Amino acid sequence: MIQITNASRWYGQIIGVNDITCEIGPGITALLGMNGAGKSTLMRLITGQMNPTTGSVKVFGEEPFDNPNVFRKLGYCPEIDNFYEYMNGVEFVTYMAEMAGYSRSEAKKRALEKIEMVGMADRVKKPIKGYSKGMRQRIKLAQAMVHDPEIILLDEPLNGLDPVGRHEFLSVLGHLSEMGKTIIVSSHILYEVEQMTRSILLLHRGRLLATGDLRVIRDLIDKYPHKVRIETPKPREVAGKLTQLSGVVSAKVDDRNEVINLEVNNPNEFYEVLSRLVLEDGLPILSFTSPDNNLESVFQYLVEG
Repeated sequence: MIQITNASRWYGQIIGVNDITCEIGPGITALLGMNGAGKSTLMRLITGQMNPTTGSVKVFGEEPFDNPNVFRKLGYCPEIDNFYEYMNGVEFVTYMAEMAGYSRSEAKKRALEKIEMVGMADRVKKPIKGYSKGMRQRIKLAQAMVHDPEIILLDEPLNGLDPVGRHEFLSVLGHLSEMGKTIIVSSHILYEVEQMTRSILLLHRGRLLATGDLRVIRDLIDKYPHKVRIETPKPREVAGKLTQLSGVVSAKVDDRNEVINLEVNNPNEFYEVLSRLVLEDGLPILSFTSPDNNLESVFQYLVEG
């Protein structure tokens, strides 16, 4: 659906994105990266707001730049607000639907449907200038969906939403994904992504560091030792047995807190052996956790490694 091949975009001497190649299909895909990583630039290339300096971007097999055939199939929710502040929510979304070519009556019908979908039906009669940040985000999503696009791009859409609003927003995205839509969401807050998808594109300083399912990306960092924290009433006895395992790189015993801090290679293999030692040999372990088993650690490993 979206094919990006060796695409780079330069702003004078500054790199926006650098030699990116990937494909994006139906479902929710997250663009992850710190501010300045190239997420917004990549979205602008996909939405046809700019051309790549080198390489190519294809959407439905066509170049999106200055291409109405592609524009009709895209919905875009930019990070920066640019409303007609004197309009209320219904007026704004209706106007955007009319801009997409619908009649006045059909545009208003569609606007009301999408506004209800994003949970704003009871709050759209006030002028937009009085909206909270969360309300603005919802109205931006409504206008992005009003023409029923096949691809929806959302640039930092969860900014300004409270926990309830985030949950409702993510529910809408999940519903759209189930309908077969292609949804691209950018974020620099990694725990947000864990709640919406496991399909990610990880960007850093304009480069694509990794792409795919989080489990695939986890495989890329297995060359690094993983930290494992074990709680046991017999830390020295347990540590003595665990250090005999081939995958254990180091072990530090904390007798006072009855904790062992390990570094291990091949963590999945280690967890299997550990479980067997507990279940079959009765190794006295109360709990084990790994601070490396989260998206934040994946990001840090790939960026710093």
